[in-house]
Amino acid sequence: MDSSTSPGKFRVPTMAGLVFPIEGTSQEIAVNGNDPPPEFFVKESAFGPVGSSPPMIPIPVIDLSLLSSETELEKLRSALTSWGCFQAMGHGISSSFLDKVREAGKEFFSLPMEEKQKCLRAACEGEGFGSDVVVSKQQVLDWCNRLFLMVFPEDKRRLNLWPETPNDFGETLIEYTMKIRSVMDVVFKATARSLKLEEDVFLKHFGEKTVMQARFNYYPPCPRSDMVLGLKPHSDKSGITVLLPDQEVEGLQIFKNNEWSRVPTIPHALIVNLGDQMEIMTNGIMKSPLHRVTTNPEKMRVSVAMLIEPDPEEEIGPADGLVDEERPKLYKTMKNYGHLNYVCFQKGVVAINEVKM
Repeated sequence: MDSSTSPGKFRVPTMAGLVFPIEGTSQEIAVNGNDPPPEFFVKESAFGPVGSSPPMIPIPVIDLSLLSSETELEKLRSALTSWGCFQAMGHGISSSFLDKVREAGKEFFSLPMEEKQKCLRAACEGEGFGSDVVVSKQQVLDWCNRLFLMVFPEDKRRLNLWPETPNDFGETLIEYTMKIRSVMDVVFKATARSLKLEEDVFLKHFGEKTVMQARFNYYPPCPRSDMVLGLKPHSDKSGITVLLPDQEVEGLQIFKNNEWSRVPTIPHALIVNLGDQMEIMTNGIMKSPLHRVTTNPEKMRVSVAMLIEPDPEEEIGPADGLVDEERPKLYKTMKNYGHLNYVCFQKGVVAINEVKM
Protein backbone atom coordinates (compact mmCIF):
# COMPACT_ATOMS: atom_id res chain seq x y z
CA MET A 1 0.00 0.00 0.00
CA ASP A 2 1.43 3.36 -0.93
CA SER A 3 0.61 6.81 0.36
CA SER A 4 -1.34 7.66 -2.78
CA THR A 5 -3.78 4.82 -2.28
CA SER A 6 -7.19 5.84 -1.00
CA PRO A 7 -8.43 4.15 2.17
CA GLY A 8 -11.10 2.29 0.22
CA LYS A 9 -8.64 0.72 -2.22
CA PHE A 10 -6.16 -1.33 -0.25
CA ARG A 11 -3.28 -2.17 -2.58
CA VAL A 12 -1.06 -4.92 -1.29
CA PRO A 13 2.51 -4.66 -2.67
CA THR A 14 4.56 -7.77 -3.15
CA MET A 15 8.30 -8.00 -2.67
CA ALA A 16 8.60 -8.24 -6.46
CA GLY A 17 6.72 -4.96 -6.89
CA LEU A 18 3.48 -6.54 -8.08
CA VAL A 19 0.24 -5.12 -6.73
CA PHE A 20 -3.02 -6.85 -5.92
CA PRO A 21 -6.04 -4.57 -5.32
CA ILE A 22 -8.17 -5.45 -2.31
CA GLU A 23 -11.35 -3.51 -1.55
CA GLY A 24 -10.50 -2.12 1.89
CA THR A 25 -8.45 -3.33 4.83
CA SER A 26 -9.77 -6.20 6.90
CA GLN A 27 -10.89 -3.60 9.44
CA GLU A 28 -12.84 -1.63 6.81
CA ILE A 29 -14.36 -4.77 5.30
CA ALA A 30 -15.58 -5.78 8.76
CA VAL A 31 -17.05 -2.34 9.48
CA ASN A 32 -18.91 -2.38 6.17
CA GLY A 33 -20.29 -5.83 6.92
CA ASN A 34 -18.87 -7.33 3.72
CA ASP A 35 -17.65 -10.88 3.28
CA PRO A 36 -13.88 -11.26 2.89
CA PRO A 37 -12.55 -11.43 -0.67
CA PRO A 38 -11.37 -14.87 -1.83
CA GLU A 39 -7.74 -13.88 -1.17
CA PHE A 40 -8.47 -14.39 2.56
CA PHE A 41 -9.97 -17.88 2.25
CA VAL A 42 -7.90 -20.84 3.42
CA LYS A 43 -8.80 -23.36 0.73
CA GLU A 44 -6.66 -26.23 2.01
CA SER A 45 -4.20 -26.74 4.81
CA ALA A 46 -1.80 -29.41 5.92
CA PHE A 47 -2.77 -28.52 9.49
CA GLY A 48 -6.48 -29.31 9.43
CA PRO A 49 -9.63 -27.27 8.76
CA VAL A 50 -9.97 -23.64 9.84
CA GLY A 51 -13.51 -23.95 11.17
CA SER A 52 -12.87 -26.79 13.61
CA SER A 53 -13.40 -26.24 17.33
CA PRO A 54 -10.46 -27.94 19.07
CA PRO A 55 -10.43 -28.50 22.83
CA MET A 56 -9.16 -25.87 25.21
CA ILE A 57 -6.10 -27.36 26.88
CA PRO A 58 -4.18 -25.41 29.52
CA ILE A 59 -0.56 -24.93 28.52
CA PRO A 60 1.98 -25.07 31.39
CA VAL A 61 2.03 -22.22 33.90
CA ILE A 62 5.44 -21.07 35.17
CA ASP A 63 6.05 -18.67 38.04
CA LEU A 64 9.12 -16.70 36.97
CA SER A 65 9.73 -15.54 40.53
CA LEU A 66 10.34 -19.17 41.57
CA LEU A 67 12.89 -20.17 38.92
CA SER A 68 15.67 -20.30 41.50
CA SER A 69 14.07 -23.53 42.73
CA GLU A 70 14.88 -26.83 41.02
CA THR A 71 11.19 -27.75 40.98
CA GLU A 72 10.13 -24.70 38.94
CA LEU A 73 13.22 -25.01 36.74
CA GLU A 74 12.28 -28.58 35.88
CA LYS A 75 8.73 -27.41 35.10
CA LEU A 76 10.23 -24.86 32.71
CA ARG A 77 12.35 -27.48 30.96
CA SER A 78 9.35 -29.78 30.63
CA ALA A 79 7.18 -26.96 29.23
CA LEU A 80 9.74 -25.92 26.63
CA THR A 81 10.61 -29.44 25.49
CA SER A 82 6.97 -30.51 25.15
CA TRP A 83 4.98 -27.37 24.33
CA GLY A 84 7.62 -24.76 23.52
CA CYS A 85 5.56 -22.19 25.39
CA PHE A 86 4.03 -21.39 28.76
CA GLN A 87 1.85 -18.92 30.63
CA ALA A 88 4.13 -16.69 32.72
CA MET A 89 3.07 -15.58 36.17
CA GLY A 90 5.27 -13.79 38.72
CA HIS A 91 6.72 -11.61 35.94
CA GLY A 92 6.73 -8.45 38.05
CA ILE A 93 4.71 -6.25 35.65
CA SER A 94 1.64 -4.71 37.27
CA SER A 95 -1.77 -5.57 35.89
CA SER A 96 -2.58 -1.85 35.59
CA PHE A 97 0.44 -1.29 33.33
CA LEU A 98 -0.44 -4.30 31.15
CA ASP A 99 -3.94 -2.85 30.78
CA LYS A 100 -2.38 0.47 29.75
CA VAL A 101 -0.38 -1.23 26.99
CA ARG A 102 -3.48 -3.00 25.69
CA GLU A 103 -5.46 0.23 25.73
CA ALA A 104 -2.72 2.03 23.77
CA GLY A 105 -3.18 -0.52 21.00
CA LYS A 106 -6.97 -0.35 21.10
CA GLU A 107 -6.91 3.43 21.00
CA PHE A 108 -4.65 3.46 17.95
CA PHE A 109 -6.76 0.97 16.00
CA SER A 110 -9.93 2.92 16.84
CA LEU A 111 -8.55 6.08 15.19
CA PRO A 112 -9.97 7.21 11.83
CA MET A 113 -8.23 5.59 8.89
CA GLU A 114 -6.62 8.86 7.82
CA GLU A 115 -4.93 9.07 11.23
CA LYS A 116 -3.69 5.48 11.12
CA GLN A 117 -2.36 6.05 7.62
CA LYS A 118 0.15 8.52 9.04
CA CYS A 119 1.93 5.39 10.32
CA LEU A 120 1.52 3.51 7.04
CA ARG A 121 4.23 1.05 6.11
CA ALA A 122 6.06 1.71 2.86
CA ALA A 123 5.67 -0.66 -0.07
CA CYS A 124 7.67 -3.88 0.44
CA GLU A 125 8.67 -2.88 4.00
CA GLY A 126 7.34 -4.56 7.11
CA GLU A 127 7.52 -1.73 9.61
CA GLY A 128 4.49 0.48 10.22
CA PHE A 129 0.71 0.12 10.02
CA GLY A 130 -1.10 -2.10 7.55
CA SER A 131 -1.15 -5.74 6.60
CA ASP A 132 1.79 -8.05 6.00
CA VAL A 133 3.80 -7.87 2.80
CA VAL A 134 2.61 -10.19 0.05
CA VAL A 135 5.40 -12.35 -1.33
CA SER A 136 3.47 -14.50 -3.80
CA LYS A 137 0.22 -14.49 -5.78
CA GLN A 138 -0.80 -17.71 -4.05
CA GLN A 139 -0.44 -16.21 -0.56
CA VAL A 140 -3.51 -16.44 1.64
CA LEU A 141 -4.07 -13.10 3.36
CA ASP A 142 -4.49 -12.83 7.12
CA TRP A 143 -7.59 -11.19 8.64
CA CYS A 144 -5.43 -8.82 10.63
CA ASN A 145 -4.17 -5.27 10.66
CA ARG A 146 -1.02 -4.65 12.62
CA LEU A 147 1.29 -1.92 13.77
CA PHE A 148 4.82 -3.28 13.63
CA LEU A 149 7.58 -1.14 15.18
CA MET A 150 11.30 -1.46 15.86
CA VAL A 151 11.99 -0.42 19.45
CA PHE A 152 15.62 -1.51 19.83
CA PRO A 153 18.33 -0.82 18.76
CA GLU A 154 17.40 2.74 19.60
CA ASP A 155 19.14 4.19 16.53
CA LYS A 156 16.95 2.00 14.28
CA ARG A 157 13.66 3.47 15.50
CA ARG A 158 11.59 5.05 12.77
CA LEU A 159 9.71 7.50 14.92
CA ASN A 160 7.75 8.86 11.94
CA LEU A 161 5.83 5.56 12.06
CA TRP A 162 5.05 5.79 15.78
CA PRO A 163 1.51 6.98 16.58
CA GLU A 164 0.96 10.44 18.04
CA THR A 165 -2.29 9.22 19.60
CA PRO A 166 -2.43 8.27 22.39
CA ASN A 167 0.04 11.02 23.21
CA ASP A 168 2.06 8.83 25.60
CA PHE A 169 2.22 5.88 23.16
CA GLY A 170 6.00 6.08 22.67
CA GLU A 171 6.77 6.44 26.35
CA THR A 172 4.50 3.50 27.19
CA LEU A 173 5.96 1.29 24.47
CA ILE A 174 9.58 1.92 25.49
CA GLU A 175 8.81 1.27 29.16
CA TYR A 176 6.95 -1.92 28.26
CA THR A 177 9.78 -3.12 26.02
CA MET A 178 12.33 -2.66 28.79
CA LYS A 179 10.14 -4.58 31.24
CA ILE A 180 9.69 -7.39 28.72
CA ARG A 181 13.44 -7.46 28.08
CA SER A 182 13.92 -8.21 31.78
CA VAL A 183 11.40 -11.06 31.52
CA MET A 184 13.21 -12.45 28.48
CA ASP A 185 16.58 -12.30 30.24
CA VAL A 186 15.17 -14.36 33.10
CA VAL A 187 13.87 -16.95 30.63
CA PHE A 188 17.15 -17.12 28.66
CA LYS A 189 19.17 -17.69 31.84
CA ALA A 190 16.75 -20.19 33.34
CA THR A 191 16.53 -22.12 30.06
CA ALA A 192 20.32 -22.46 30.02
CA ARG A 193 20.39 -23.63 33.64
CA SER A 194 17.65 -26.17 32.95
CA LEU A 195 19.91 -27.67 30.27
CA LYS A 196 22.93 -27.73 32.64
CA LEU A 197 24.71 -25.05 30.59
CA GLU A 198 26.45 -21.81 31.53
CA GLU A 199 23.83 -19.19 32.37
CA ASP A 200 24.85 -16.80 29.55
CA VAL A 201 25.11 -19.36 26.73
CA PHE A 202 21.96 -18.03 25.03
CA LEU A 203 21.87 -14.54 26.49
CA LYS A 204 25.27 -13.68 25.01
CA HIS A 205 23.71 -13.69 21.55
CA PHE A 206 21.40 -10.85 22.57
CA GLY A 207 23.76 -7.92 23.15
CA GLU A 208 23.82 -4.21 22.32
CA LYS A 209 22.52 -4.65 18.78
CA THR A 210 19.71 -6.97 19.79
CA VAL A 211 16.54 -6.43 17.78
CA MET A 212 13.32 -5.91 19.76
CA GLN A 213 10.14 -5.37 17.78
CA ALA A 214 6.58 -4.78 18.90
CA ARG A 215 3.63 -6.04 16.91
CA PHE A 216 0.21 -4.66 17.88
CA ASN A 217 -2.38 -6.97 16.28
CA TYR A 218 -5.98 -6.04 15.49
CA TYR A 219 -8.36 -8.82 14.45
CA PRO A 220 -11.76 -7.42 13.37
CA PRO A 221 -14.92 -9.53 13.60
CA CYS A 222 -15.01 -11.87 10.61
CA PRO A 223 -18.28 -13.15 9.08
CA ARG A 224 -16.44 -16.17 7.62
CA SER A 225 -14.52 -17.42 10.64
CA ASP A 226 -15.00 -20.91 9.23
CA MET A 227 -12.76 -20.07 6.28
CA VAL A 228 -10.52 -17.17 7.34
CA LEU A 229 -7.64 -17.01 9.83
CA GLY A 230 -6.33 -14.05 11.78
CA LEU A 231 -2.80 -15.41 11.34
CA LYS A 232 -1.77 -18.45 9.33
CA PRO A 233 -0.01 -21.37 11.04
CA HIS A 234 3.59 -20.36 11.70
CA SER A 235 6.45 -20.54 14.13
CA ASP A 236 8.11 -17.30 15.23
CA LYS A 237 11.37 -16.01 13.78
CA SER A 238 12.48 -14.76 17.19
CA GLY A 239 14.61 -16.09 19.99
CA ILE A 240 11.68 -15.56 22.35
CA THR A 241 8.26 -13.98 21.81
CA VAL A 242 6.20 -12.60 24.69
CA LEU A 243 2.51 -12.17 23.94
CA LEU A 244 0.14 -9.90 25.84
CA PRO A 245 -3.18 -11.49 24.87
CA ASP A 246 -6.64 -10.01 24.70
CA GLN A 247 -8.27 -10.52 28.09
CA GLU A 248 -11.78 -11.06 26.75
CA VAL A 249 -11.55 -12.83 23.39
CA GLU A 250 -9.50 -15.98 22.85
CA GLY A 251 -8.03 -16.91 19.50
CA LEU A 252 -4.53 -18.33 19.94
CA GLN A 253 -4.14 -22.02 19.14
CA ILE A 254 -1.08 -24.28 19.48
CA PHE A 255 -0.38 -27.30 17.23
CA LYS A 256 0.85 -30.26 19.28
CA ASN A 257 0.70 -33.98 18.62
CA ASN A 258 -0.85 -33.31 15.20
CA GLU A 259 -3.84 -31.43 16.60
CA TRP A 260 -4.78 -27.91 17.57
CA SER A 261 -5.42 -26.81 21.15
CA ARG A 262 -7.10 -23.57 22.15
CA VAL A 263 -5.08 -21.55 24.66
CA PRO A 264 -7.12 -20.27 27.61
CA THR A 265 -6.74 -16.74 28.89
CA ILE A 266 -5.32 -16.33 32.38
CA PRO A 267 -5.85 -12.82 33.77
CA HIS A 268 -2.65 -10.74 33.49
CA ALA A 269 -0.45 -13.69 32.51
CA LEU A 270 2.01 -13.29 29.66
CA ILE A 271 2.32 -16.05 27.07
CA VAL A 272 5.97 -16.86 26.40
CA ASN A 273 6.97 -18.99 23.46
CA LEU A 274 10.31 -19.95 22.03
CA GLY A 275 11.05 -18.86 18.49
CA ASP A 276 12.90 -20.80 15.85
CA GLN A 277 16.25 -19.28 16.77
CA MET A 278 16.09 -20.80 20.26
CA GLU A 279 15.08 -24.17 18.83
CA ILE A 280 18.20 -23.95 16.68
CA MET A 281 20.43 -22.91 19.60
CA THR A 282 19.08 -25.73 21.79
CA ASN A 283 19.75 -28.17 18.92
CA GLY A 284 16.09 -29.12 18.77
CA ILE A 285 15.79 -30.14 22.41
CA MET A 286 13.34 -27.29 22.97
CA LYS A 287 10.64 -26.53 20.46
CA SER A 288 9.41 -23.48 18.59
CA PRO A 289 5.66 -24.14 18.59
CA LEU A 290 3.53 -23.95 15.48
CA HIS A 291 0.60 -21.67 16.24
CA ARG A 292 -2.20 -19.77 14.56
CA VAL A 293 -4.86 -17.18 15.39
CA THR A 294 -8.50 -17.80 14.57
CA THR A 295 -11.14 -15.16 13.87
CA ASN A 296 -14.35 -14.40 15.74
CA PRO A 297 -17.62 -13.68 13.89
CA GLU A 298 -18.85 -11.17 16.49
CA LYS A 299 -15.96 -9.69 18.46
CA MET A 300 -12.73 -7.89 17.65
CA ARG A 301 -9.49 -8.92 19.33
CA VAL A 302 -6.30 -6.97 20.14
CA SER A 303 -2.99 -8.48 21.27
CA VAL A 304 0.60 -7.25 21.58
CA ALA A 305 3.57 -9.45 20.67
CA MET A 306 7.13 -8.51 21.60
CA LEU A 307 9.86 -10.32 19.68
CA ILE A 308 13.57 -10.44 20.48
CA GLU A 309 16.16 -11.48 17.89
CA PRO A 310 19.94 -11.40 17.72
CA ASP A 311 21.59 -8.80 15.52
CA PRO A 312 21.06 -10.12 11.94
CA GLU A 313 24.86 -10.29 11.59
CA GLU A 314 25.13 -12.46 14.73
CA GLU A 315 25.87 -16.06 13.81
CA ILE A 316 23.62 -18.59 15.53
CA GLY A 317 23.74 -22.36 15.66
CA PRO A 318 23.38 -25.21 18.15
CA ALA A 319 25.20 -24.58 21.45
CA ASP A 320 28.39 -26.64 21.72
CA GLY A 321 27.28 -28.23 24.98
CA LEU A 322 24.20 -29.68 23.27
CA VAL A 323 26.00 -31.43 20.41
CA ASP A 324 27.60 -34.86 20.88
CA GLU A 325 27.73 -38.31 19.31
CA GLU A 326 24.32 -39.24 20.67
CA ARG A 327 22.76 -35.97 19.49
CA PRO A 328 24.62 -34.66 16.42
CA LYS A 329 24.20 -31.13 15.14
CA LEU A 330 20.66 -30.89 13.74
CA TYR A 331 20.71 -27.33 12.34
CA LYS A 332 23.06 -25.28 10.23
CA THR A 333 24.90 -22.27 11.63
CA MET A 334 23.65 -19.12 9.93
CA LYS A 335 23.00 -15.38 10.04
CA ASN A 336 19.81 -13.34 9.48
CA TYR A 337 17.42 -16.20 10.11
CA GLY A 338 14.60 -13.71 10.65
CA HIS A 339 14.43 -12.79 6.97
CA LEU A 340 14.30 -16.44 5.89
CA ASN A 341 11.51 -17.13 8.37
CA TYR A 342 9.41 -14.19 7.19
CA VAL A 343 9.57 -15.18 3.51
CA CYS A 344 8.80 -18.82 4.34
CA PHE A 345 5.85 -17.82 6.56
CA GLN A 346 4.17 -15.84 3.82
CA LYS A 347 4.68 -18.71 1.36
CA GLY A 348 3.21 -21.21 3.83
CA VAL A 349 6.53 -23.04 4.28
CA VAL A 350 7.95 -24.07 7.68
CA ALA A 351 11.19 -22.07 7.79
CA ILE A 352 13.08 -24.13 10.34
CA ASN A 353 12.91 -27.15 8.03
CA GLU A 354 15.00 -25.15 5.58
CA VAL A 355 17.98 -25.00 7.95
CA LYS A 356 18.05 -28.61 9.11
CA MET A 357 21.24 -30.53 8.43
